[in-house]
Parts: sequence; structure tokens; C-alpha cells
Amino acid sequence: MNDAVLSPTLLRPFDARRAVNLSVKTWFCLAAAGHWIFLAYILAVFYPPIAQSGLHGLQGLHLPAGFREGDTLGNLAAAAHVLLAAIVIGGGPLQLIPAVRRHAPKFHRWLGRSYLVAAVISSVGGLYMTWTRHSIGDLVSQISISIDGILILVFAFLALRNAMAGRFAEHRRWALRLFLAASAVWFFRVVLMGWVMLTGGWGIDWESFTGPFLYALGFGQYLVPLAMLQWYFHCQKHEAGQGARLAFVGTLVPLTVFMAVGIFAATMGMWLPRM
Repeated sequence: MNDAVLSPTLLRPFDARRAVNLSVKTWFCLAAAGHWIFLAYILAVFYPPIAQSGLHGLQGLHLPAGFREGDTLGNLAAAAHVLLAAIVIGGGPLQLIPAVRRHAPKFHRWLGRSYLVAAVISSVGGLYMTWTRHSIGDLVSQISISIDGILILVFAFLALRNAMAGRFAEHRRWALRLFLAASAVWFFRVVLMGWVMLTGGWGIDWESFTGPFLYALGFGQYLVPLAMLQWYFHCQKHEAGQGARLAFVGTLVPLTVFMAVGIFAATMGMWLPRM
């Protein structure tokens, strides 16, 4: 028998840790691209009319809580929510790229501060609109949105506190949680459009924008990503077993495929036609 068949290189066991890292990098690259497509949509659709007409520019935009005559505070909250979304959606992925953090530390710090402030203000504005305008869904929808808003505030506080204390490993963990919670608005659109593309919209009452799927998505848009992140943290530990890492990869890969379908559907059916 040829000795090459028994080569240690060929017989090297499957590296589950490497598979975890590869699957996460693939997910992140795809998610970053999807975020930046959504950013282009925000800049093209929302910024010009608001820059030209101020709060009145909210009229006619595809916003469930847009311009309302006489509601100055609510209109300010809506405008801030939309305008600051550009920093949250566009800046979030940039903050997580190691090369940016390594080669442009000053930019990383200033973007991080801007991102944190934008996420907090956008979250407070979103909470205000959720409970004063009642523009979409029902009480279940309001509760699910509010939990995400509260998580954003908590994660932002903990990320900042750990950064100021010099605990950068903990800061990174809370910053990742903040990124996922603040990106829930993106996850919602991507998952919704992917679901519609694959099932035709099963479990959705479009007239009231309620239904079992939307209830599940309302909580899942941030709980599922946060659960996967926690699982990823576990897989990075030395005591994590081969089985746990393989199960993680086996879960993340189909989720990534579904996310790709959702990004395509959202881009072609929701974002590009309005740009």
C-alpha cells in the first residue's frame, strides 16, 4: 500500500474549531453585505426628503409611524429613528472587522461611540413611538419590540462600562450582543421576506400585520441571534466538545442559507424597487 495513504496529513482529524470559525466568518460576511444594502436603501430613500423638507419629509415614506400633523415630539422621534439607523446599520459591521480595529484604532473608537449613542437614541425613540402611536401589530408586537429596545439599552450600558474599566474581552462580548439586538430591525425584514419567498407568507395576517409567524418573529428577531452568539462563546472555550461545535456548525449553516434567501428577497422585493 502506498505510504501516502497513511500520511498523517491525510489522516488528520476534522477540526471542529476551524469549522466553527469558518461558518461564523461566512455568516458575518453575508450579514455585513446585507446590512450595507439596507444602508444604501436608507440613504437613498429617507435622507433626501428629510434633508429637503425637514419633518414634513416623513410624509409619503414607507414608515408605519411616519409624519403626523401636530405631533412634533413623535415626528422628531421618527426622524431620529430613521436618520440614526444609518449609523447603526452601516457602522455595526465595521466595528466588528478586526482589520479596522487593528489598523484604524482611532476611527474604531469614534465610530463605536457614535454607534452606541445612535443605538441608544434610536431605541428610546422606538420605545416612545411603540407605546404612543400604536402604528403596527398589536400588544404582542409592542411587547416584543419593547424587550428589544430595553436589551439595546442594557447591552449599550454594559459595553460602555466594561470598555471604561479596561475589560476589553467583556466589552467585546457585550458589544457583539448590542450589535445583534440593534440589528433586529434588519433581521426582521430579512427573515420576513425570506419566509414570504419560501412559504408565500404562511401565518401572517397582512391586514392587521399579526399572526403566529409574526409573533414568533417578533421575539425571534433578537433572541435567536443572541442564543447563537452565546453558543458561539461556548464553542470558543477549551472545554467545549467536538459534538457541541459540530452541532453549532450544523445549525448555523442552514440559518445562513436562509439568511441569504432573505437578503435576496428583501433586496429585490423591498429595497431596490424603492431606491
